[in-house]
Amino acid sequence: MSGTIEIVRGMRDVLPAEQARVEAVRALLMANLAAFGYMPLDLPTIESRQLYQRKLGDDLVGKVYEFSFGGRDLALRPEWTASLLRAYVGGMQDQPLPLRLSYCGPVFRYERPQRHTYRQFTQLGVELIGGPAPRADAEILSLACTGLNQVGVTEYRVVLGHIGVARALLGSLALSDRTRSRLIWGMERLRAEGIETLRERLGTPAHLPSAGLSLPPGLDDAQAAGWLLNVLEAMQIDLSTGTRSPEAMVQRLLRSLRRGDEGPEIERALDLLARLCTIHGAPAETLPQAAALFAEAGLRPAALDEVRAILDLLPAHGIRPDQIAIDFGLGRGLHYYTGIIFEIYDRDDMQLCGGGRYDDLVVALGGNQPVPAVGCAYGLERVVAAAKPPPADTPRAVLVAAVAESDYPYAVELARRLRSRHFTATVDVRGRSVGANLRDAARRGFGFVAIVGGEEREQGRFVWRDLNRRDERRLNLDEVETL
Repeated sequence: MSGTIEIVRGMRDVLPAEQARVEAVRALLMANLAAFGYMPLDLPTIESRQLYQRKLGDDLVGKVYEFSFGGRDLALRPEWTASLLRAYVGGMQDQPLPLRLSYCGPVFRYERPQRHTYRQFTQLGVELIGGPAPRADAEILSLACTGLNQVGVTEYRVVLGHIGVARALLGSLALSDRTRSRLIWGMERLRAEGIETLRERLGTPAHLPSAGLSLPPGLDDAQAAGWLLNVLEAMQIDLSTGTRSPEAMVQRLLRSLRRGDEGPEIERALDLLARLCTIHGAPAETLPQAAALFAEAGLRPAALDEVRAILDLLPAHGIRPDQIAIDFGLGRGLHYYTGIIFEIYDRDDMQLCGGGRYDDLVVALGGNQPVPAVGCAYGLERVVAAAKPPPADTPRAVLVAAVAESDYPYAVELARRLRSRHFTATVDVRGRSVGANLRDAARRGFGFVAIVGGEEREQGRFVWRDLNRRDERRLNLDEVETL
């Protein structure tokens, strides 16, 4: 084979120098998780595609790497939470709660490549299963911030939202569950692109003849679907020519007609959400604004009370009020969230961490009973880019060099003893001269060179050269224990 094989676009190679930095940051973050009592686990990279189809949200579902093999529909893991909860339902429901679990590994999303955004990246995070609000939420926020502090990221802001606020505002409106969910998970699009864009996404598909069509009163969904199918057949509309089944197209039309009945309520919902999305800033300013919106709607702000309770706990965890911003238009694009959601940004506005509460996910994945749960994950590559980890200790790396071929077994024995003393010992396998080995060791950043020749072998000794202090000693083999 000739030529250079290119890496897949959006992926990247991590070479040794950078990988050393990644491992240093990873170690600090994982040590922090362990200090909070979280136990690591590992899970498959390939999952059933069905695991992600309904709970990720429209935007993220479209970024899943999915494929069929051996008659099964599969996907590369796009995030860890659903996989971890699947594992909990499958094998850990007998464990005492709360259960604290941590993870670190690759995920895959078909993202648009940009600065520190890759199609394969690493999530490092935790899930606290069986931990109710507000204490468990405050713990997760504390854990996330403490980890950033320990890797040298001290200038960051925590953006805090709560899906329950939007749910409560829409709960009093006569909307179907599907419409209500689509409105809630469209909040970020509403803020970015305006009401009209979200209104169009809720509208009737143009290829179906819904204009002027209305359902007879009093029909349930099954009766209405049968009635619609008869009407379309009477109109000689062939439903078999599209990519969807006739039943799916009828269900889609039925939902559109039901939404037509909901028209005034949808407009009221859009107005409430548009106003909610404008509420962002310091807690002292945003919470009264949200409370006023609830009062206008005649609702009790239970979700706001939960936000206040979480905020009240954060100072005890060392999180300052000036590090917190409230954003009630935050959605995060994952449909399994039920309560608090948050994102953490560095001084350059790069998102480093995100998470939230998902109390319904255990049951949705087949759990025996409802279990409260909350978690978060760092994007490891982004944290590495922002981190300033403490300088590493002087490496205990030594190059062991044999002067002659007959000295090589003795060099191997010396390297084995050095490794038992926690040195990183590399033996020269190329048979280079002592001078060449000294130059190579300096170039590679070794701290020491151990040289053995015939005289040293016969006397059970070795030459120990410290490249940092520029001194040299002749030591007995048993003096390795003193190094």
